[in-house]
Amino acid sequence: MTKTIQGEAVPVLGLGTFELTGPAGEDAIRAAIDIGYRQIDTAIRYGNEVEVGRAIRSSGVARAELFVTTKIWFNDLQPDTVHQRVDESLERLGLDQVDLLLVHWPAKDIPLGETLAAFAEEKGRGRTRLIGVSNFTVALLDEALDVHKADLFCNQVEYHPFLSQQKLLARMRRAGMLLNAYQPIARGKVFDNDLLAALGRKYGKSAGQVTLRWLVQQDGVGAIPRSARPENMRANLDIFDFELSPDDMAAIHGLASGQRYSRFDWEPAWDD
Repeated sequence: MTKTIQGEAVPVLGLGTFELTGPAGEDAIRAAIDIGYRQIDTAIRYGNEVEVGRAIRSSGVARAELFVTTKIWFNDLQPDTVHQRVDESLERLGLDQVDLLLVHWPAKDIPLGETLAAFAEEKGRGRTRLIGVSNFTVALLDEALDVHKADLFCNQVEYHPFLSQQKLLARMRRAGMLLNAYQPIARGKVFDNDLLAALGRKYGKSAGQVTLRWLVQQDGVGAIPRSARPENMRANLDIFDFELSPDDMAAIHGLASGQRYSRFDWEPAWDD
């Protein structure tokens, strides 16, 4: 299943590849492609772009069928370094172009306008089809979109039933952007929730599948669950044969408590 964002068809459910490294990681990524995943999310920081590239080549799936994302770490966002990191990423991936290039985290000491201009240059050179950001707040998006007039496709952020992103979503919808949810099943915590378990029984699904369906059923939202096990990969994809009722969607929204599972010294001042 795809969603059309800014005229681009993007798979609504992708594979997060954090910690999928080495031969086992390559095998897991290849298994995901074989199972049917067509969005693959990596990053320089993950240390597995080589594995992603090998899995893509060995899969035999046409490059045009895949949506490949990589990201540049916050201390490498100076313009000259951006260009160098893209060179290196494309070489490791064995690709001429990625589909989406993201700022991995906002930098506090590098002017955002300079970074976004360098990203736009990479898009202009054809080394990425689209550009975007990750872990950006409403204020940071306002700066990027209103001050620097950046042409952003995506903001990748933590999003799950225990963390409301409604303020951010409203801003992104006004801009026509994709919110791609990482840690969408809250590090497995959704499986311990009574409401999600009950809804799973109602729909004949697991709490994780209900959660992923809740995410992709929202306008402008996709998800990139990480899994190394083919059985879990298959289960995560098995969410397109049912639809949550409006009341059930609202009930899941009601679980939000502001809980974040990704906390770092370098994070921005969050909206929620």
